[in-house]
Order: sequence, then structure tokens, then C-alpha cells
Amino acid sequence: MSTTLPLFRRFPALAHVPRVSLGDFPTPVQRVISASGAPESNLWIKRDDLSASPLGGNKVRALEFLLGGIAPGDVVLTAGGEGSTHILTTATYARALGAIPRAVRWTHVMNPSATLVSERARALCDRIHTTRSPLAGLVRAHASRRRTIRWIPPGGTSPLGMLGHVNAALELAEQVARGEMPEPAEVVLPVGSGGTAAGLALGLAIAGLGTRVVGARVAPRIAAGRWRVLRLADAARAYIARATGERIPRLDRSRVEIVHDVFAGAYGRPLPAAAASAALLERETGIRVDGTYSAKAFHSALARARRSGSATLFWLTYDGREPEEKLSSE
Repeated sequence: MSTTLPLFRRFPALAHVPRVSLGDFPTPVQRVISASGAPESNLWIKRDDLSASPLGGNKVRALEFLLGGIAPGDVVLTAGGEGSTHILTTATYARALGAIPRAVRWTHVMNPSATLVSERARALCDRIHTTRSPLAGLVRAHASRRRTIRWIPPGGTSPLGMLGHVNAALELAEQVARGEMPEPAEVVLPVGSGGTAAGLALGLAIAGLGTRVVGARVAPRIAAGRWRVLRLADAARAYIARATGERIPRLDRSRVEIVHDVFAGAYGRPLPAAAASAALLERETGIRVDGTYSAKAFHSALARARRSGSATLFWLTYDGREPEEKLSSE
């Protein structure tokens, strides 16, 4: 089934890369329609919250490659913030594959969704060590690495992990070609470690779409700035070029924009205006977003769609479904 991925159809040489099938792709695209039946400008959503069960979200795409070849009893180590959905998703699927998940976390401002994520991750991990700062956490994580331990970088952000997001962009291009939605002028998503935005930007360029990637920064500039996203995209480009022998042009810098007005001053700190937009989305569609990542990006996407009138795609990276809702939908 792995050969059906758009990534492998475009680059057959990548089919040899170890991968474990975790998600259900393609994820749907849908237009935002209010409860009254009226469209909300020209705003669409890419439903990566529905990417997998028991836990969806954008991290599943990277983990399909990062957990490739994992065996029962293997130790998997990752790192991230205390409310990191990446840690939760890694622990969920590492444990499902019979591996032993461990994590190093660092403290940050918490909100209700981040607290819930933190509690669920703690219940799944074999060991968790918490530090006071990202630097201390990364030092601790790297000191804990061993040849026998599978290291998963924070956010799943590496050239290997970004293959999942290049594939996501090619998947979107096929949905546009099938007429499931118009070609978006912009894709808006949260940017924390930058891997999803970088992979999408590269993949959209490879697909020949003119879509720009707009990242709503939810982390400090050093981790989520435009320069980092462009550098990551170039690293993924070089990885694909080496693996396939194909010449892939560097990404046009104009394809990536980072907006800073939704950060709220700290990672994990809710933004009141974003909370209001999130409440609107849930009221009109039933879709939940979180205060750390997706509420801020949705707030940006909604404002941009209303201003431009062009097709705008909000990439929903967070799975806000409750466990009972997931069971009833299966």
C-alpha cells in the first residue's frame, strides 16, 4: 500500500525508505460552512486531525518515516515542551508498535489543552524527565542518546520526517486536480519547530502549485522564524535529490511567509482573539482547536480569507476529538 503515496509516485526511488503505515490518507478538505448554511468567505480546512486513530494530527505523517523499521522492545526517545503534541503522538504510536517511549520535556506556559496533552503523554511514556528550559532539555536528551535508542528529534523535524509533509503537499495537489477544492492562494498553519511548513512549501513547489505557505508563529523566532523554515526546506530538498538523483530547484523564498502577531509572547500562552476565533469555529462546525497551536493559526487564516477573498486553506494540525467521538466515527 505504501507505493500508493503521491510521494512515491513522484519519486519511485524513495519507496525503499523504511516506513510504517500509521495514517489514513488522503485526509479530507472541506469548506467552512456556518451553521446557517453560508460559506465563511473562501476558507477551507485540511483535516489532518482525521489522519489516524487513536490520535491524528500532523505529527503522524512524519512518524510514518521516523518510526520505520521499529521493533517491539526498541526504546524510542524524543523531546519537546511539556504540552507537546509531538511527544504525545510519538509515545502513542511507539507504544502501539511495541516500543518503549521515553521523553525529555521542558516547562512552559500551559493552557487547558496543553495540560491534557501533558497528562496523556505522561501516562504513555516509560520515563519522562522535565527540565526548566529548552536548552537544558536538549542537553539532557542528547546525553541520553545511545546507539540502541531510536532518536526522534523535537517536532519530528528532520529531512526524513519532512518526507511526510512533502507527501502531504503532493496529496493536496491531487485533491485540487480532482476538483475537491480550488487551488489555494495560501496555506496557513502553526509553526513551532518548522518541519511541517518547510515540507509543505517544498512539496507544493514540486507539485507546481503557486500556493504560498503562511506560518503563524507559535514559538520563539529562533525555532520558528522564516530563515529556519527555508533552511529546513532546503535540507529536505537536498535529501530527496541525493536519494533520487533528480535535480530539484531550491525553494523560492517568496513562497514562505511567517506572521508574528499571534504569538502572544510565549509558547503555550493563549491569545484571547484566537480563543474567540476558535469558539466561532467550534460553534459553526463542531471542530475543536487548541490554544497552543491551531487556534492561533486559525485566527490568522480566518482574517486572511476575509481580507483577500481568495481560496485560503487552514491546515488543521491538532486532533481535538474526544476519545468517545473517535470510537463512534470508526
